[in-house]
Amino acid sequence: MPDAPSRLDALDAFRGLTIAAMILVSTPGTWNAVYTPLDHAAWHGWTPTDLVFPFLLFAMGAAVPFALARRRGIPRGVRRHVIRRAAILFLLGLMLNAIEALPPLHLSTFRIPGVLQRIAIVYLAVAWLTERASLRAQIAVAASTLLGYWALLMLVPVPGAGAGVLTPAGNLASYLDRLGLRGHLLTPVYDPEGALSTLPAIATALCGVFAGDWLEHSSQSHRTLILWAAGIAATIAGLLWDRVLPINKNLWTSSFALFSAGLAAQTLAALHWLIDVMRWRSWSRPLAAYGRNPLAAYFLSVGLDSLLTRWTLADGASLKGLIYRSAFASWLRPCCSAEAASLGYALAYVALWGAILGELYRRRLFIGI
Repeated sequence: MPDAPSRLDALDAFRGLTIAAMILVSTPGTWNAVYTPLDHAAWHGWTPTDLVFPFLLFAMGAAVPFALARRRGIPRGVRRHVIRRAAILFLLGLMLNAIEALPPLHLSTFRIPGVLQRIAIVYLAVAWLTERASLRAQIAVAASTLLGYWALLMLVPVPGAGAGVLTPAGNLASYLDRLGLRGHLLTPVYDPEGALSTLPAIATALCGVFAGDWLEHSSQSHRTLILWAAGIAATIAGLLWDRVLPINKNLWTSSFALFSAGLAAQTLAALHWLIDVMRWRSWSRPLAAYGRNPLAAYFLSVGLDSLLTRWTLADGASLKGLIYRSAFASWLRPCCSAEAASLGYALAYVALWGAILGELYRRRLFIGI
């Protein structure tokens, strides 16, 4: 068997595509004019935007076999690295919440969950399972987590609502979040990155682990085809499950976890065939620039967008609003639409960070934790 590669170029491109998409959907010119596919589904159902976060968790899981393999053999190196990285990710998530919060900051209503916080918890769980459990045990954990979460949502009664209620306020996940984190959620009744819904997110990342482990030792095309077929099977299974458990990103329902992991597996398989099997790599370099600095790209881009939004000018308008109106809305809205102007700003913002990250990539500067 050939030596395991230090990294998959396709995985860098996959992660880069996901981060670029995350910036695109997170930083429109105005939230008052957004095309439907570039916004989250209101509750049940899905849009392409709803796939971005599970794709990111899938990519993180796929990278775990490679990342931890480089640290094995160092006494306590893996454990210390995992705990340190998870703690820093969680703290960075809290920092983003503080930057995004409307002033003045009140600790009594400060949001605790978040994207990076969920990534930190999922990473900690997945890394532990990868190091301590066999592949068969990991598959069992993923399957039992999805089935168990389904049972919890449908069978455990919620006070005042009953069992099997999946409304924003009536479901078990939202109820437990209000019970333990009241006042510290994104909305008064639920948080899309709440505690209980993190369990199926772990299963999403474990699906990424299975994909990364499957591709780790070979770039043969038959492995790509098998991964792609497995992705199709998972997607179909998720759609069938949707008939009894709706696909819902806010709740991260088991059907959503399986459906999104299947689409992620198909995307990774396609990129693996193009980049690592066929060696068509030149086109993917901009994506690799995002993929090699994913944390810096996400944290700095979202943080800067929040600062531009909070930067108030003399007339009371925000600096971001001024840039958006003068550089995009002034000509795109009359000729096209407000949604086109908002998208134009977001695309320009993605291109700006692409240029910055491209320069870092050219200089081989990679910011990690």
